[in-house]
Amino acid sequence: MIVDFRLRPPVGGFLDTLMYSAGERRDGFTRTVGFEPSPAAQQQSMELLLQEMDAAGVHKGVVVGRLAGTLGSVPNADVQRIVAEHPGRFIGAASIDPTSRQGACATIDQALRDGFKLINIEPGSYPVPMYADDRRLYPIYAHCEDVGVPVIMMVGGTAGPDLSYSDPIRTDRVLADFPQLKVVVAHGGWPWVNEILHIAFRRINLYLSPDMYFSRMPGWEEYVKAADSFLADRMLYASSFPFCPVKDYKNWFERLPIKPENLAKVMGGNACRLLGL
Repeated sequence: MIVDFRLRPPVGGFLDTLMYSAGERRDGFTRTVGFEPSPAAQQQSMELLLQEMDAAGVHKGVVVGRLAGTLGSVPNADVQRIVAEHPGRFIGAASIDPTSRQGACATIDQALRDGFKLINIEPGSYPVPMYADDRRLYPIYAHCEDVGVPVIMMVGGTAGPDLSYSDPIRTDRVLADFPQLKVVVAHGGWPWVNEILHIAFRRINLYLSPDMYFSRMPGWEEYVKAADSFLADRMLYASSFPFCPVKDYKNWFERLPIKPENLAKVMGGNACRLLGL
């Protein structure tokens, strides 16, 4: 089974986010990392996306809700609707409002009852940006740890107003303070590649998903080496569609110099184990 751990369908609230409303900007990034834009992204077609997933042999995609400022928000209800309308194809990650501890914890509990498998926390992208180790987030991390739900944390790429919002030291503090909390670092902590890999070596509760930054960005070779060695059980495959096309990214990824047994883990086995699929 192939699981794409970060996939944003062209429907609902996603269409209001920058990745779709600023198509020229998105397509420029796609070409920068070596791909041609997906017709499903350019035409904003859910039907074409499903066809592309089928052609790529991608069985499931993780759809991430978000509460964000300039990047645009995607309500949990939209994610839940996508999951319900396409049974077996998508896995939901719910977002929270970090300004209310009680509200966030109640949202987490409701999301789990509604079938969501993960909680998405994007500290630097909130309308009022936070750092990953902001003490206002600590009760929320603790609640996720207590109920046993993994967290996707965006602390790489465009993670906030400036580069300090992807500071790997702050991520390391969270991992150390919540050792039973499984944390997926979206965008691979890029550009702090060596630093995040060092943290992954030390903190066994860190899962790494470099997604679009895996593709020929500076340092990407180190992700490949880690996926084929000490991080083979905790690296997660993701296209970050619509920034990378599902089919072309998959075809490129499976040709990387990663042993077949480790490639199978990275492209689906690890996600299935993490999510209890």
